[in-house]
Amino acid sequence: MRFGRLAGPGTVVVEERPEPTPGPGEVTVTLAACGVCGTDLEKLRGNYRTAGVIGHEPVGRVAKVGDGVSDLSVGDRVFVHHHVPCYSCEVCARGDYTFCPTYSKTNIDPGGFADTFRVPRENVERKAVLKLDPKVDWDSGALLEPAGCAFTAIRKVAMPERATVFILGLGPVGLLYARLVRALGASWVGGTEVSPLRRAAAERGGIDVTLDPRDPASVRAAVDSATKGRGVDLAVVATGHPSVAKSATELVRRGGTVNFFGLPEAGSRLDADLQDLYLRGVRLIPSYATTEPDLAEVHRLVAHGELSIADLVTHRVPLARVAEAFRLAGRPDEAVKVTVTGAASAE
Repeated sequence: MRFGRLAGPGTVVVEERPEPTPGPGEVTVTLAACGVCGTDLEKLRGNYRTAGVIGHEPVGRVAKVGDGVSDLSVGDRVFVHHHVPCYSCEVCARGDYTFCPTYSKTNIDPGGFADTFRVPRENVERKAVLKLDPKVDWDSGALLEPAGCAFTAIRKVAMPERATVFILGLGPVGLLYARLVRALGASWVGGTEVSPLRRAAAERGGIDVTLDPRDPASVRAAVDSATKGRGVDLAVVATGHPSVAKSATELVRRGGTVNFFGLPEAGSRLDADLQDLYLRGVRLIPSYATTEPDLAEVHRLVAHGELSIADLVTHRVPLARVAEAFRLAGRPDEAVKVTVTGAASAE
């Protein structure tokens, strides 16, 4: 079978390997679609400390079922989450599941960009294989993982009722965050993005105002107009550029929250007036990844029509051309969300 892998900085290739066989408690899945994530791009650039396996937003059909698996059947349409916590360590006991030492050690084999991939026993046992509702199409399914990450972040920051929210960086995950806070009751949502294509996707999703970050005066004016000069309840850093983090701290109200959500560049620093943040009571809260309960809730929102996300997929590229998918995903003026597709997508 074919699979996509990193072959050094800046290079992703398609290679052949034997098709995996599920062991006891495991399943294999035939690929329908897998999104190209911003972290995949950072791994390609050599800017991610846990570089290795690529492709972690896959959906497909169960191909084979190992001994002892009773709640999944061949042919089931599924989303597969690549990481699961242990649920038994001290970190998990505090509810910080995505920071569990086991979390990043679990993964699908050989990754989501493969004709067929194996789901380890711990992922199956911990409900990381989610059966898709018939109303959830492949495009929406391939966006569940990044949408789940946004949902986890929103829950973690305890977004107030009818919150005012500003999202800095309306790439695919920022767009999902924006649509989620709107669906969850935010009273006003704004954002910045250089790409006109992605600003249009935000406006199509009901975002109140989108602005070019290269015009900071217009950003400040929009926030002041929406909040009567107080600043937003929640500012979301949905990009890795260090300067954006400082901008976020300047847009929140007294007692407001800055959510560090996008992957920062390795070695980047926050250049902010710490005394100002102290005196204004600004909360700085990072959020990383997601968990099965939050993924299940996002799946429910999509299935019930409360969250619409499928239109964010602008390009579907066959697995044989995975390098082209990465090229497109790195060009925000050409694409919003790019997926790599496999045989199950035609079913």
